[in-house]
Amino acid sequence: MNTETTPRAPDARDQLRSAGLRVTQPRIAVLEWLSGHPHSTADQVATATRARLGTVSTQAVYDVLAACTSAGLLRRIEPAGHPARFETRTGDNHHHLVCRICGHTQDVDCVRGQRPCLDPADTAGFAVDEAEVVFWGRCPDCLAASAGQFTG
Repeated sequence: MNTETTPRAPDARDQLRSAGLRVTQPRIAVLEWLSGHPHSTADQVATATRARLGTVSTQAVYDVLAACTSAGLLRRIEPAGHPARFETRTGDNHHHLVCRICGHTQDVDCVRGQRPCLDPADTAGFAVDEAEVVFWGRCPDCLAASAGQFTG
């Protein structure tokens, strides 16, 4: 009999307690939603949270996102020209691909080397500990949609 077990990821309650945050239903709902729906906007999170809990104000969701981001449980990414997006994947210095057309966002692991992945030519005296890179392009769906169009 195999006695090995895969370590389970901490659940939302454990994460909140470890971060020193109160365990509330909106916080649990937000963390659980984002664990399965990375790169969601605040509006998407609010809609999903309301579907799960019933009534919850938009401000309450923004407050949860801010508290969890400050505590290091969430990462906020802000692709230029698109709404901020949130994810539970934190602390590993990964990067993102962003579609210029629809805003679809995808994780990209470190490009090369050790943290911070990229070495600037000149640090200007900074102690660099993180690099944030956004690769821009068109996602497969937008590429396929544009392939069907022609300029007449």
